[in-house]
Amino acid sequence: MNSRASLIKLNHRAFLIQSASISNLKVVWRKDPRLDNVIEHDKLWYLCSKVVKEVLYEPNHVIPLRYLEKRRERLRLPIKVTTFLDRHPGLFETYLDKIKPKTQPVPFLRFSDRLQAFLDEKKRIEEANEPLLVAKLCKLLMMSKDKVISADKLVHVKREFGFPDDFLCNLGSRYPEYFRLVGCFGEEKSFIELVSWNPDFAQSVVELRAKEESELTGIRMRPSFNVKLPRGFYLKKEMREWIRDWMELPYISPYSDATHLDQASREMEKRTVGVFHELLSLSILKRIAVPILGKFSEEYRFSNAFPNLFMRHSGIFYVSLKGGIKTAVLREAYNEDKLIDKDPLHAIKDKFVELLEEGHRERKERERLKREAVQREMAEAAARNSNVA
Repeated sequence: MNSRASLIKLNHRAFLIQSASISNLKVVWRKDPRLDNVIEHDKLWYLCSKVVKEVLYEPNHVIPLRYLEKRRERLRLPIKVTTFLDRHPGLFETYLDKIKPKTQPVPFLRFSDRLQAFLDEKKRIEEANEPLLVAKLCKLLMMSKDKVISADKLVHVKREFGFPDDFLCNLGSRYPEYFRLVGCFGEEKSFIELVSWNPDFAQSVVELRAKEESELTGIRMRPSFNVKLPRGFYLKKEMREWIRDWMELPYISPYSDATHLDQASREMEKRTVGVFHELLSLSILKRIAVPILGKFSEEYRFSNAFPNLFMRHSGIFYVSLKGGIKTAVLREAYNEDKLIDKDPLHAIKDKFVELLEEGHRERKERERLKREAVQREMAEAAARNSNVA
């Protein structure tokens, strides 16, 4: 009798765990300093790239220095433009020119030869990787509910996925077999629509990984997520059991039709995790700000409480709070603070960082020579004073 009662109790507990409301399952956020450092380290690169783009969008790629100074608040530039130029030599050249014919010459900024060479190389890398960009745009559309996404929303994520500034016009016109621009770009109701479904693009990173492992081992591997809980991370027993049962559910491809799934079901959560995993995998840095992901809630059927999903699946994702904004990071993409498999378009960032570091080395050398000159002058002055005495 006792054993039967115990069995009933265990079965009842298992039922409660399986049917537990997702919203009731909480995970305490735990800081990951290594992944936070990755975001902190990129702040300088991102700030410099924003300033470069501000000048890039100007006619003839030149701007009066005082105009750029007025835009500091919008650019979130914490220092004066002149200080910025001094700290990052090699980006711009300063020259005098007139804003209007009858006005006095004022300082203008234009690209340095090195920065222009970088921008030319950037364009070459983008052109060489155009098939990858086409595949990315197709994948974003193929995962969406109606296979159509607002052009304005796609422009907002061009940096995250490595799309060039003119990608909507260029890719749309060169690949009409894949995309169609509905409406006029720049208008409120303009969209990019998928024209044809390419089955080669309809394979997620998780599915391709399982396929490769199957070919290597000769054993059929089931698609599944990599779980990397950080050291010292603790989950309550109820949450561990729910995650274990959830992981046993069949993988649902982000490219499959999910219209039949209940929004509150574990299966829908499995599919949504797959969508986020794929989106972060397609991104250049394998991380995207949570508010940016939220812009696509309608297209990808994210629930209003979707940010909690990253916390529940802390072995798959990490949410950084650096910079006062939540950023979803794909854990498996990093070995401590190093990005493992870099996107081919990541080379653009690497080359820009090299350009910045070259300028920083020149600045240090300039400051060293200045210090040595001051020390020589002081030594010569001391020698003259001693001779007079």
